[in-house]
Amino acid sequence: MHVIHSIAEMRNWANLEKMAGKKVGFVPTMGYLHKGHLELMRFAREHCDVLVASIFVNPTQFGPGEDYGSYPRDLERDMELAGWAKVDCLFLPEPGDIYPASYRTFVEVEGLSTGLCGDFRPDHFRGVATVVAKLFNIVAPDEAFFGEKDYQQLVVIRKMAEDLNMPVKVTGFPTVREADGLAMSSRNTYLSEDEHLEALAIHRALQRVRDLVGEGERESAKVLAAIQETLAESPSLVSEYIAIVDAATLQPVARVVGKVLVALAVRIGKARLIDNVVVEA
Repeated sequence: MHVIHSIAEMRNWANLEKMAGKKVGFVPTMGYLHKGHLELMRFAREHCDVLVASIFVNPTQFGPGEDYGSYPRDLERDMELAGWAKVDCLFLPEPGDIYPASYRTFVEVEGLSTGLCGDFRPDHFRGVATVVAKLFNIVAPDEAFFGEKDYQQLVVIRKMAEDLNMPVKVTGFPTVREADGLAMSSRNTYLSEDEHLEALAIHRALQRVRDLVGEGERESAKVLAAIQETLAESPSLVSEYIAIVDAATLQPVARVVGKVLVALAVRIGKARLIDNVVVEA
């Protein structure tokens, strides 16, 4: 596995692979890799000739008081896991190279960056879109892969690539879960054993959504009430938002008709957890 820190070297490595006729796949991460990342990388390997992964804890997507400084990091472990996942090239840029002192340019995807997480993390998706645009320009992947747990992020990045005519296919991958149903996240390390058990109400709530819609329920208000009732079983969970929106536009819908995203964010202890389910009716 090649380990590259320099932007120029990364760009040169990727260009040589593309000139050799190889399809370049890309999985950008913030590190502290877990099984969800590894499953995403395994999937990406099946769809490309060479796989690039990046590890970069992006400061511009963290707001004031958020966990940029304490975000879990373990580069040695991440490098070992990336090698195990058969990553061909691991890109480890420095913050000062991505955002030099003179940096002034940001990317915003209007409409899709508001609502859901965007209402609670106002500059988050500007930071996400900016860093992903920069990584796409450096790595020049043919296809990039993102987990669907961060569904709003996936929609934002896909629209950014489309609107800016970036020659990259943006592919989503289903959420990978713990055996007990909790969506895998680097922030799960913040949870105590008791908090982990309480957080399982999130998955139960989303399973209930599937059941209700499968049984014919179409009223968003009734589905929301069922979610709130299930989450209330775990008193330590504090809901930040629970939303039912169109899966493409992310606009609220009164009825569950067509392809609909049911998404939520909760806080428990030091952790902020997000999860979602997409249903079609």
